[in-house]
This record gives sequence, structure tokens and C-alpha cells, in this order.
Amino acid sequence: MKLLIYCTCPDRLVAEKLAMALVERGQAACVNILPGVESVYRWHGEIERDSEILLLIKSDAAHFGALKDTISSLHPYEVPEIIAVP
Repeated sequence: MKLLIYCTCPDRLVAEKLAMALVERGQAACVNILPGVESVYRWHGEIERDSEILLLIKSDAAHFGALKDTISSLHPYEVPEIIAVP
């Protein structure tokens, strides 16, 4: 099954690092880097607002486990957003 995975990043450097790692490791066929995302969320009981970079990651179910591990190991967020849709 083909997947589109969403992942937000704090800045361009992190976004490019993740995109390159995922494609180089064969875990993603393509990663689009979309700047200018404004995120509003609750964290530790407080409402937060940040500018982020959105990654649109094209992959498949067979690679999702390794892809998730790569993002988790390289991403600076305590809980990185990793949302996969078919």
C-alpha cells in the first residue's frame, strides 16, 4: 500500500536532513519540503504557536517501520509528528 506521511520540522536544516536520509536509505521515494506552515498546538498544558516546515513523504507500508525509526532518531522534537495516510 502506498502512503503519504506528514512530518513537521522546526527549520529548513532539519527538514533537508530528514528528507535526504529517508531518500538515501530507500525508505521514501520522494520528499516534498513545504515552508511557511504555522502550527497552533497544546504542549504541556500551554497553547503554543510556531512556524514550521512540512514534509510530505511518499513511501509504502513495507518501509513505514524503518521510516518511522529514522525520523524518530534524527528529529529534534521530543514527540515528532508522523502521520501516515493511504
